[in-house]
Amino acid sequence: MRFWDSSALVPLLAPQSSTQAAEALLRTDHLMLVWWGTSVECTSALARLERERALAPSDVAMAQVRLRALAETWHEVLPHVRIRATAERLLRVHPLRAADALQLAAALEVTGPLRGLTAFVCFDQRLAEAAAREGLVVIEPGTSG
Repeated sequence: MRFWDSSALVPLLAPQSSTQAAEALLRTDHLMLVWWGTSVECTSALARLERERALAPSDVAMAQVRLRALAETWHEVLPHVRIRATAERLLRVHPLRAADALQLAAALEVTGPLRGLTAFVCFDQRLAEAAAREGLVVIEPGTSG
């Protein structure tokens, strides 16, 4: 079981330097867990890439199709008061943005006492460091798990 951060999902949607690593991880994942707001974060990232002209509008449209297909297969961790409280704590102890804190809080909620057995797939260095400090096994580009 792996919890996927948006930073690891975007390379599955649009070509990036970490696309091959993300695809390899996806091939071996039998239960993809994500935060409830993941599709919004991915859409935001794709829109930013389009605004920066790193992706053509047609590429963004195809990425959105891939996102919808992935969303049909993943399991979402739904919003909960405990996740919000954990995210608020995480913001006080780690240099995270709000959405990253919510991602990590959702991962912590779903892994509970299984933290050492559940991998957190994350290609964002700051979030990966916070996840590791919180006791999660972190999978980054070029690592296996």
